[in-house]
Amino acid sequence: MSDFTSGFWNFYIGIITIASILACAVFLAAMTTRKTGPGETVGTTGHVWDEDLREWNNPLPNWWRWLFYITIVFALAYVVIYPGLGAFGGTAGWTSQKQYADEVSRADAQYGPIFAKYAQMPIPAVAADPDARKIGERLFLNYCSQCHGSDARGGRGFPNLTDKDWLYGGSPDAIRTTLLEGRNGVMPPLGAAVGDAEAMRNVAQYVLSLSGHATDGVRVALGKPKFEAVCAACHGANGKGNQAIGAPNLTDDIWLYRGTEASVIEAITNGRMGQMPAFKEFLGADKVHLLAAYVWSLSNTGAPASAAAASPPQK
Repeated sequence: MSDFTSGFWNFYIGIITIASILACAVFLAAMTTRKTGPGETVGTTGHVWDEDLREWNNPLPNWWRWLFYITIVFALAYVVIYPGLGAFGGTAGWTSQKQYADEVSRADAQYGPIFAKYAQMPIPAVAADPDARKIGERLFLNYCSQCHGSDARGGRGFPNLTDKDWLYGGSPDAIRTTLLEGRNGVMPPLGAAVGDAEAMRNVAQYVLSLSGHATDGVRVALGKPKFEAVCAACHGANGKGNQAIGAPNLTDDIWLYRGTEASVIEAITNGRMGQMPAFKEFLGADKVHLLAAYVWSLSNTGAPASAAAASPPQK
């Protein structure tokens, strides 16, 4: 891989770019400078359509030819002013990173005081402010809806944010911490610890029984001791979970990956890996404060109309 980071490629890109632009100019000149001599007739390209429609080999009109020359001059000027020749950064000193930083700086100067004002308020108070909630909704749609949906009701593997079920707690501080620091949910594969396929079905039936599903009573009785030996360390002996480590409550019939025997067996066998990205560095504490207020409002003070679609929560 070191071959692709050596200085050779900078020269290679620069030479190929300049040579290609100049080659276009040479080719254009060669194809448009020949004139028809006295008494000489213009030939055809040999293409004939509809029996007698021929394509004549006339030179391009001057206006068209000069348009091509203008684009060549523009290309040369562009690679001098802007980056386009390998390591040469251009005389203007422009970079996409610098432009982005400048735009962010201008936006912070304009909107920073607004975010700072709301950052001094408790999250429930921010959630009660209609203007603050609108800002939070836009932040949510930009940065959170890709996973949790525009209605915040989630999907398979992505939590529903409009109900009262929280893996790590639904208090204002817990939500703010989740957004700032992110979360890494890990359900380890426990197939070897549980045993064969029959033992796996027994444990799955016991797990489903905790939330009132129709189950096989014999399998439930056989699966309970194995659950207590293998699963209770995280989910608790009563299956109510542990928010300190993000272990789900198995008794409320709310499922992140669907509540079927096959899905439970899959989780036990292969484990689950879930990651909620951290937004501390990307958004900053003040914007996260507003976003946390909006998320908290979805299940506490009533969701805004755009995020309260009448569709059932995802299981």
